[in-house]
Amino acid sequence: MSFASFADFLSMGKHAVFVWTAYGVCLAVLVINVASPLLSRRRYLQQEARRLRRESNK
Repeated sequence: MSFASFADFLSMGKHAVFVWTAYGVCLAVLVINVASPLLSRRRYLQQEARRLRRESNK
């Protein structure tokens, strides 16, 4: 598919809402799939550090 201008590319032949929404949803899912395990790991390590500090103070 060929576009005459960048504006035509962005409008995607009047399907821009569907195309860019699909790209946005896909990007959001990818970001969540990367960020979620990283945040969970950080939370787990913080909890374990607190637990170890509590146990060493006994």
